Amino acid sequence: MTTTRDYYEILGVPRTASADELKRAFYKLARQYHPDVNKEPDAAAKFKEINEAYQVLSDADKRAMYDRFGQAGVNNAAGGGDPGFSDIPFNDIFESLFGAGFGARPRSRRGPQPGAHLKIALTLEFEEAVFGADKEISVPRLETCPSCKGSGAEPGTTPTRCPQCRGTGEVRRATQSIFGQFINVAPCPRCNGEGEIISTPCHECGGQKRVQVMRKLVVKVPPGVDGGTQIRLQGEGEAGTGGGPNGHLYVQIAIKPHPKFKRDNQDLLYELPLNFAQAALGAEIAVPTLEGGDELLKIPAGTQNGKTFRIKGKGVPNLKRSGRGDLIVTAMIAVPTHLSEKQKALLREFARTLEDTPPSEDKGFFEQIKDAIMGS
Repeated sequence: MTTTRDYYEILGVPRTASADELKRAFYKLARQYHPDVNKEPDAAAKFKEINEAYQVLSDADKRAMYDRFGQAGVNNAAGGGDPGFSDIPFNDIFESLFGAGFGARPRSRRGPQPGAHLKIALTLEFEEAVFGADKEISVPRLETCPSCKGSGAEPGTTPTRCPQCRGTGEVRRATQSIFGQFINVAPCPRCNGEGEIISTPCHECGGQKRVQVMRKLVVKVPPGVDGGTQIRLQGEGEAGTGGGPNGHLYVQIAIKPHPKFKRDNQDLLYELPLNFAQAALGAEIAVPTLEGGDELLKIPAGTQNGKTFRIKGKGVPNLKRSGRGDLIVTAMIAVPTHLSEKQKALLREFARTLEDTPPSEDKGFFEQIKDAIMGS
């Protein structure tokens, strides 16, 4: 069959249609006019016409010839024959029309089946995340039944072969179409795809082959983990069946906040409170560290609010390589709100000396002092 209608008109797309637009249009029409779905007398002819249009327009070279010379260019390029059905994505169409089992072998439940992966949340103290820890967790999971050893049958008995599928775990149904006969393969409804029937189920698992248990495990948390990190415990998920491998356990890390420190990747952040005398005159201040000791930090005279200092190697260990981040100390200058009369008198005298001080970058800080004492 070679149609004389415009291919773009057949698919209902503009001549500028992209490859994805052509494919969507073809799939939509193919589902509508496939003879196994549409029983109208002309459905088969329309389906072939749709396929012919798509076979040409989905091929870049054929489309170029068609756009330039029309039907004649396509016939010459194809040797005068009709476009065939070899390149049509029938598997995709059949799956959308009839389901994934149409003409294809389904995944049987018979044989080894891997166990499911599990995920569990683990909340750490701030220090545990920085320095690492061994944490015990309890995980509910399915494990191979210890009584029947995963057979599902009561000890002393054995499963029997399913008479409906004869042990294959599958049933087949032939379907006739214009393209020939297709075999629809589905799991056996009697044995649920197992290929065998358990006449006497295990008293412990009820024939399910696995039992639910609460298992205690130890998670080794490496130093430097951050919130959102996943730790995989291989083989600690649910048990497989039929000799299949166990799944994995994924531990999702969350971290409690610290009252003094914050974290910025491998650096620790600490806000150091200073009074304005320490900031103006300079001082040596003991800065706490996450290990519990103090580091002596020299504050230079004239330190401004928000200035940062770096203490090397007192941050967070690097998770993927050696070394640690730094402790970043930010000066937070507190302006007093409650002063004695003597303090007020001294500061008023000091404030008067600032009136002749030329403007500078430091004046903002001293202006805070003046605001605290003038008019008090």
